[in-house]
Amino acid sequence: MKSVSISGSPRANVGKTDATALRNAKRVPCVLYGGKEQVHFSVLEADFKDLIYTPHVNTVDLDVDGKKFKAILQEAQFHSVKDNLLHVDFLEIIAGKPVTMSIPVKTTGTSPGVRNGGKLNKKLKTLKVKGLVEKMPDTIDIAINNLEIGDLVRVSDLKFDGLTFLNAANVTVVNVQVTRAAAVEETKTAAPAAAAATPAAAAAKPAAKK
Repeated sequence: MKSVSISGSPRANVGKTDATALRNAKRVPCVLYGGKEQVHFSVLEADFKDLIYTPHVNTVDLDVDGKKFKAILQEAQFHSVKDNLLHVDFLEIIAGKPVTMSIPVKTTGTSPGVRNGGKLNKKLKTLKVKGLVEKMPDTIDIAINNLEIGDLVRVSDLKFDGLTFLNAANVTVVNVQVTRAAAVEETKTAAPAAAAATPAAAAAKPAAKK
């Protein structure tokens, strides 16, 4: 998993007034927890571009006034109307201690069901997993080479070394759904076969005695 470097400045105060002043200056109030102590600091909003505004998941090399920490993004809060970043929580990575992360789902291969007219549906874009950071993959890769129309992959079907999936086991992650076009094509194929079978069946039937 790749890492993003972010530099922050310590906060002298942690009240609402200070937070408002920081946001007016295009800075985001942040907190780091999970280690020996909480660290309150602020970061330029533009510096979150490669961490939050990206489909990828990264760890963070955090530098707060010369103090360095390894962390992951835990939560980002946005304004309900303006959609600007209001606050960010970081979780410090401690050696040997599992963390929880949301990892993007990626399908690999080509589904025979899709080739036959089915539609591939990715029900979940991310999966919540728990494990050591060094075990965390960039994506949860799901092979779809054997998925026919009607087939699906549930959370319980996924096995990754060192990871525990926290989503419900019976939840569908990916499936191949029958489409109207595929259903029509199947009907067209079945009709001639049924018609061809009818005369043969009639010929095989013994004539009734008079």
